[in-house]
Amino acid sequence: MFLSIATTHRPAADLGFLLMKHPDRLHEVELPFGKALVFYPQADAGRCEAALTLDVDPVGLVRRAGGEGLADRYVNDRPYAAASFLSVALNRAFRTAMSGVSRERPELAATPLPLEIVVTPLPVRGQEELVARLFEPLGWRVEVARVESDGKPSRYVTLTLRGTLRVADALSQLYVLIPALDRDKHYWVGDDEVEKLLVKADAWLSAHPEREEIARRYLKNKSALVRAALARLAPEEAAPEAGERRASPEESLEAPLRLNDLRIEAVARVVGMSAAASVVDLGCGEGKLLAKLLEHKRLARIVGLDANSRALERAAERLKLDRAGGPSRERLTLLHGGLTYRDARWSDMDAATLIEVIEHLDPDRLPALEAVVFGAGRPKLVVVTTPNAEHNALFANLAPGGFRHPDHRFEWTRAEFRGWAEGIERRYGYAARFEEIGESHPEFGAPTQMAVLTR
Repeated sequence: MFLSIATTHRPAADLGFLLMKHPDRLHEVELPFGKALVFYPQADAGRCEAALTLDVDPVGLVRRAGGEGLADRYVNDRPYAAASFLSVALNRAFRTAMSGVSRERPELAATPLPLEIVVTPLPVRGQEELVARLFEPLGWRVEVARVESDGKPSRYVTLTLRGTLRVADALSQLYVLIPALDRDKHYWVGDDEVEKLLVKADAWLSAHPEREEIARRYLKNKSALVRAALARLAPEEAAPEAGERRASPEESLEAPLRLNDLRIEAVARVVGMSAAASVVDLGCGEGKLLAKLLEHKRLARIVGLDANSRALERAAERLKLDRAGGPSRERLTLLHGGLTYRDARWSDMDAATLIEVIEHLDPDRLPALEAVVFGAGRPKLVVVTTPNAEHNALFANLAPGGFRHPDHRFEWTRAEFRGWAEGIERRYGYAARFEEIGESHPEFGAPTQMAVLTR
């Protein structure tokens, strides 16, 4: 199996400082199942390419596992396909590079570089579209070429990725996603695999629209481990052990105020009074706002988008989609996807809603959301609600400076929210007006703040 990583960043040969492998030497790494070789087919000022090849000892591997005499343990493709063996080799050969540390070139280690990565043969089992779903949200341009065997297409592909990323990020993504594509790890998957997943993927997995699928595949569909990983990535989206869904901390805190109901009523009122004939609820969750929007007959097309597939399943159940008395799919559509990636499936909507969504994004991801919603989608109406951080002082059970939900990345004051909306006005040509939702305190304002942005 073969993996290469190349850059045209000048001087390109500095890639060797990031990988901690000198371009003029052949590097050999001993592994429990064979050995890995790292070498440089090209290393000059204009382009540098480092290659990792893996030589697995299949007979020794089976013998160490106590499998002598079992022909099917010897005759298989596991030692030759780019999957968990390659992931382990990546970690051993490029451990320092994956940490993002470089003593000689610290600035370069923190800089996104133009990269081209090739992995082959990668077992995909006819799921080329899955490869794109896993890598494209991370900023890669994906090319998948089916490998032929005896003149016929095989179940293996050559994967080529092109993008501008930090080398550490690229390696950590490969470490997680290569075995996730195959789901057949060569070693026992236990609790420590959750820690490995979170350490390697914490920077990008929580915002990935396919994070549940990635966690399930990486952890070999062991439900307890998957729940543990998802609970730490996105606490409000982790499924309970059994029975009804647990109330989130935010829901418990705000329940006495009927704040969620008030938000839904306020947003549905704004959309219903507009001229919009179509609306997308970005981060629709279990479909509570969608149910209210369906009451407005003038809305001919309603779309709900969410990254949580379980929430979409509950929304479909709540709204009786595809059931007697429920809305038709021509009028209501539920989509699985992320908020920070362009999506042509909802790009032509008249209105969009973001209800208690933006505070779940890291601040450095907000520009991506803005570019998707206000730059690419450009609906005539966008309604955004978010907590008013000043009002938190009135919640007796909330610690000073605490957030209403453990997954909130920030909570804005009224001035901060206005400042953000005014930035949207300048950058994207919208006009903003503001409303309060819930009972307003003379000093701290209302618990929820809403911006209505129109163009």
